[in-house]
Amino acid sequence: MAKESTKLNSEYLYNRDDFQITPKMKQSFDKYGYILVRGLLDNEEVEKVKKVFENATSEQILEDNKMRVSDGQGREAKLIVWSHPGNDVSGMVSRSQKVAGTCEKLMGEEVYHYHGKLVSKEAFTGGSHLWHQDYGYWYKNGCLLPNMMTVFIALDKCTKGNGCLQILESSHTCGRLDHELMHGQQAIPDIKRVEQIKERCPLVWCEMNPGDALFFHSNMMHTSGQNSSPNRRWALLTAFNTKSNNPTKQHHHPCYTPLTKVPDAAIKECENYTLDLSQMGFVHPSQSQTSRPSLTKEQEEATTRS
Repeated sequence: MAKESTKLNSEYLYNRDDFQITPKMKQSFDKYGYILVRGLLDNEEVEKVKKVFENATSEQILEDNKMRVSDGQGREAKLIVWSHPGNDVSGMVSRSQKVAGTCEKLMGEEVYHYHGKLVSKEAFTGGSHLWHQDYGYWYKNGCLLPNMMTVFIALDKCTKGNGCLQILESSHTCGRLDHELMHGQQAIPDIKRVEQIKERCPLVWCEMNPGDALFFHSNMMHTSGQNSSPNRRWALLTAFNTKSNNPTKQHHHPCYTPLTKVPDAAIKECENYTLDLSQMGFVHPSQSQTSRPSLTKEQEEATTRS
């Protein structure tokens, strides 16, 4: 029988004065496919990031570029995707040593910003994400190796009730599984295979507080449930690719672009709360090549005209 738990085997506490990736943490990432760092962003940093996405100017930008992804059960998750980190507070987070620098140490080489995302599951209506691997998407973009990863930073409290992440520990060692389009999401179609993997790779619920960060390998299998609670669930995600894994073709995410990293202190020093349309390169729903999210009527008309 498959095991389920809320206890993570690869969990660490962020210490602002002495945080570094130790050999033990690297070994843990290689074994389990992730590390969870509690308190990577403190309360002030979280509030600064939320201020970027909650102001009136940003709300319009987000609305214009929102992808609504159906879960096949009458609900939707919402995504906003961009190509490059801007000079606002959220960009400082993605470019910081404790985010990008940590990824370089975990991957063992230079990384670049593959794309960023704001993922939202609104109260009572937020949809689920089906079982998948990020590399299941990215493989189709000409990335030949799974030497890629994602950093999931909770901006709101993530619980079982509002659709927190669920992961299969060590499932990244199973390699890439085939993915097909299901309800507008690239997902693993062979659920029997997933159930078999659960027998050996425990399912863990990643309940997180605002500021907690999950660094995970691109082949780790994960899913998340619907949000049936009265509490919103927002998360900032940054995907990184390694320089040596530069895609073999042009697609809707960037090829290798050198990343200018910043000190961690830049997050609190930054007072720019305006998303930069020219710098970030938002990905319109009609441009996505790896999924077909639900479009608004206006977006469908724009796609038809183009």
